[in-house]
Amino acid sequence: MPETVIKIENLWKQYRYGVVSHQYLFKDVQSWWAKIRGREDPNARISSLNPVSVPDSKDTNVNADRFWALKDINLEVKQGELLGIIGSNGAGKSTLLKVLSRVTAPTKGSVKVKGRIGSLLEVGTGFHPELTGRENIFLNGAILGMRKNEIKKKFDEIVAFAEVEKFIDTPVKRYSSGMYVRLAFAVAAHLDPEILVVDEVLAVGDIKFQNKCLGKMGSISKDEGRTVLFVSHNMSAISRLCQSGICLDSGQIEFNGMVENAISRYLRQLKRPAALANNNVKIDVSFTDKYGEPFSSWNYNEILKIHLGIQFKVTVKHPAVHITFRSEDGALVYSYQTEHTENKTNTQKECDIKECTFEFEIQNTGLMCDTISVDIGIAANKDMKLIGVWQSIEIIPISRAKYEKQSIYTPLFYLPTQFDIINSKK
Repeated sequence: MPETVIKIENLWKQYRYGVVSHQYLFKDVQSWWAKIRGREDPNARISSLNPVSVPDSKDTNVNADRFWALKDINLEVKQGELLGIIGSNGAGKSTLLKVLSRVTAPTKGSVKVKGRIGSLLEVGTGFHPELTGRENIFLNGAILGMRKNEIKKKFDEIVAFAEVEKFIDTPVKRYSSGMYVRLAFAVAAHLDPEILVVDEVLAVGDIKFQNKCLGKMGSISKDEGRTVLFVSHNMSAISRLCQSGICLDSGQIEFNGMVENAISRYLRQLKRPAALANNNVKIDVSFTDKYGEPFSSWNYNEILKIHLGIQFKVTVKHPAVHITFRSEDGALVYSYQTEHTENKTNTQKECDIKECTFEFEIQNTGLMCDTISVDIGIAANKDMKLIGVWQSIEIIPISRAKYEKQSIYTPLFYLPTQFDIINSKK
């Protein structure tokens, strides 16, 4: 059984709103003197005069100018595990990685790590801007405790992976953000840390390099038995790379388990808009399988049923519905407008209508994305002007287990294909 390389117990991290120092001594003295006299701080930010309330915690010594970025985190990570860390902005993902990488200390709790950690947290961390790429490689290796000869053995491999051969003797402050990230990842991945920690910083690179990095992280885990912690908002990358995942919400672990379930929990955090109405129209929408039952994912060849009730504030003619599906990276995968169909219904005839109901049945003929977000628009009258639009009204996970191994790539659609070899010669 793999041994535990990271053990986090009762971890809490607290931050303070605003700044600790005003950068000028006389302003610090002003603020200190006002506090002693019980007066209002003359250098306080406007927002701090009406402080935001912070989440409840078990700590009774909570001030209104502080908040908990992490709350009671308990986690164990095994050797060779590929752990995806997901959650909305502000959930605590980056703070957790910074605590693990010892960039910042926990307020309470303990973090035990067995082995060296290579971190890629954000553009600018880990490198000295005045040093060249070559010098920074040796500096990072020395920080990890490697000898000069050990670093030399890895040097050519690092430079080739980062594709910065021509600029390796240039100070990194002159690198573009893409070059910087390429070299930083190559250093973190190739200098043999037992644990690799990667934040969303890879989004700076192009698609080719992102795929290259994902392949490298997968190989160092499976082939070399090293541990990888990966933070990303790209659910496709998380599901392809990781076996397990945690979902963070408001500084707490909401779910810890299989990566597919972690992604589903995260998607449920992305709730539909609170108000499905505007000054012109109100809608009531549900998404089920063809039998009217709820489902956890939309499987290949299965029917998605959309039931849409519409109430107009004033009578209209020719009501129409626009439905759009987009993949997790925003690509358009499906679009349908009822006014362009040959299936003319009573709602599309010359009559005044104030209420109507649409029901759609859509078959999954081979979607290859991990999720789709559903946009709905309502149009009416002869000009078919949109009178209501709701974006990302629902996030639907896609199950592609039956055909995901048909290609080494990940296209938007899988099209069933048959082939035969009709002529073969030795």
